[in-house]
Formats: sequence, C-alpha cells, structure tokens
Amino acid sequence: MTIFPKKVMLLGSGELGKEVAIAAQRLGCQVIACDRYAGAPAMQVADQEEVLTMTDPNALRSVVNKHQPDVLIPEIEALAVDALQALEDDGIQVIPTARATAVTMNRDRIRDLASGELGLRTARFAYATDAKELHRASEPLGWPVVVKPVMSSSGKGQSVVHRAADLDQAWEQAMAGARGSSAQVIVEEFLNFDLEITLLTIRQHDGTTLFCPPIGHEQANGDYQCSWQPAQISDNQLHLAQAMARTVTDNLGGVGLFGVEFFLCGDEVVFSELSPRPHDTGLVTLISQNLSEFDLHLRAVLGLPIPIITTAEAAASRVILASSKGSQVQFSGVAEALKEADTNLLLFGKREARTGRRMGVALARGSNIDDALAKADRCAAAVRVQVKD
Repeated sequence: MTIFPKKVMLLGSGELGKEVAIAAQRLGCQVIACDRYAGAPAMQVADQEEVLTMTDPNALRSVVNKHQPDVLIPEIEALAVDALQALEDDGIQVIPTARATAVTMNRDRIRDLASGELGLRTARFAYATDAKELHRASEPLGWPVVVKPVMSSSGKGQSVVHRAADLDQAWEQAMAGARGSSAQVIVEEFLNFDLEITLLTIRQHDGTTLFCPPIGHEQANGDYQCSWQPAQISDNQLHLAQAMARTVTDNLGGVGLFGVEFFLCGDEVVFSELSPRPHDTGLVTLISQNLSEFDLHLRAVLGLPIPIITTAEAAASRVILASSKGSQVQFSGVAEALKEADTNLLLFGKREARTGRRMGVALARGSNIDDALAKADRCAAAVRVQVKD
C-alpha cells in the first residue's frame, strides 16, 4: 500500500516542471523545486525551492541529502548524471532511472541506442567534433542536412544547412546553443516527412505500458509552435510507432511518462528523439484528455492506477512567444483571448524574456482539428507580451 504524502524533488523547474508540481500537490505531495536560477515557474507553486548549479555533482548530492526526497524527477537535460547514479545506488528513486536520464540527455547516446543496439529506423546521421569534421560528415548525407548539438533543449543550437559554405556558421550556432561541456554535434539527413508526432508512452510499476493518442506538431527553429490531438495517422503507422516506443522505453526501464517523437514519411515511421518526462507538445493534454500528461506521469511514478485515458474529439495548442529581451514582463489581451468557449490560457510566469522565448500557451477544443487549431491561434494572437528592460 502506498502511503501519502510523498516528498517529490524536481530537478528543473520550468513550465513543464510547474505542471508536474501542481499534479503532485493535488495528490498531497510535498514538492521541492530545484533549478539554476531563482523564481523559476515551478518554484512559484512548490513548497520549497533550491537554487544550485545542476551540473555540479556535489551541489546535487548536498541538496538531496538535505531534503531526503522519496523520489527525484529530472525535468531538464543538463544534470550531473553521475551523481544521479550514485543517489540511485543509495536507494533514492530516480525517474525513470538514472541510466535513462543519462542516455537521453545526449543525442548521441539515444541515437546510438535506437539505431545501433535496437535497430530502429532513424534518419542517416554522423557525428563531428569540429567544423572540419562537420564538413566531411555532411557531404555523404546529401543536402540539406540538420545540425544539432548532442546536448541541448528546445531546439537551441539547431539549424538546417543547405550548402557546404554554411557549415562553419552552423557549427558556431551549435556550440552557442549547446548545454554542458560537450563540443560535439550530430548531423543528419533532412527527411521530407509528412508529419511529426509525439507518442506519449507510460510505463507503470506493474510492467504494463499505456499510450495516449498521437499528438501532431509543427516546429520552427527547432522548437514546437503548435500541437494537436489526435493526429490522424493510419492504424499501421500507429502500431509501428507504438512498437518502436515500447522497444526503446522497455530498454530504458523505470516508470513514468516518456515523450517519443517520430517522423512519418509515407507509410514509414522514423524514430526521432525521446524525452524521459512530459513533453512540451503534450501541453495540449491539459485540455484534450481526462488525465493530462502530468497527471499520468505522477500516477505512474507513484504507483497509482490509470483506469482509462479519454480524449476530446479535437484539441490544439499554440505557443505565445516573446519578441524582445527584458526583465519586466507583462501581458495584455488576456480577457480578449478567453472570450471563446472551450479555450484556456497558460502564462508560465517567467520573469525574464528574450526573443523567441516561450512565455505561455493557448489551448482549445474544437469540432475538428482545423477548428481547434484556429481557436488556439486566435487565443494566442490576442495575447501581447510586453517587455521592459
């Protein structure tokens, strides 16, 4: 029998972590939100907060020893993974596992696992550790190519390169957007895909795996712009995606929700990336499902049952972005944005803005996907992010 309350520590306190914290507190949990800066979104709703250098193993061990949480939930990639492994060895539950966190924080490790050990279909790819090697690695893949840091988040440092002359700039951009100390990029063929999807995959304590209906999404500059659920894909594509997601998540092990991304190219399903935690494209589940991805994550983590997942006929999300940099952020147009029925708005509470930073998201349900997307677009367009230095 699971006894509550549980003490949950979040390693990373952005907008996704904020929703995890809210879901945990609804189940009576005590939440400690950690991040590298004060006032992060999850800290605004947590019971306690800690500011530390997340990549410092001593600092990470110190804060865990101070609070003695029942469970550690990583919410970002840039973590001291060796410290996580040591904490797990000492009996602290790391979600989904310390190994899964380490494998997925670097694109080279998850790609090598998926393509090499597990034999999943991926885009053709190569690695480079300097600009000269990037030139040699790119040529055989054909043009254009996609260049990404092996360690980054939300598309930072990613670029599509159409000719060899732009590879030096792509290298510099990748290094500027990289997290951690790794000076390596992955370069991959550009796929002419029909659709990108996220398949939210839930591993439970009893060993069973559940799937949410697929989420379609669009990206720009490596970051998601809108998403919708359910994505219209064929039964064969769905079965292939589910089989691939189960294969890779079974290998990673542990419990919790994984965001598994795929490209759909004709009838072919191509593995792209995986996050061992709630996914940004899954914010749509806050309006589309009876249990959001955050509720599902906490139920799986805490060993609670998930009797059924139901989904609206059509729902969508659209991000709200800042257009300038500053430390004083205000929003106008909120009332106008919420005039339509079956819409909602999340303003993340980030206290600093920069050009292109995600500051909120509009959510909508509709009679069909086009209707839901149009409503989400209108809701987002009504909100104006006002930024001052």
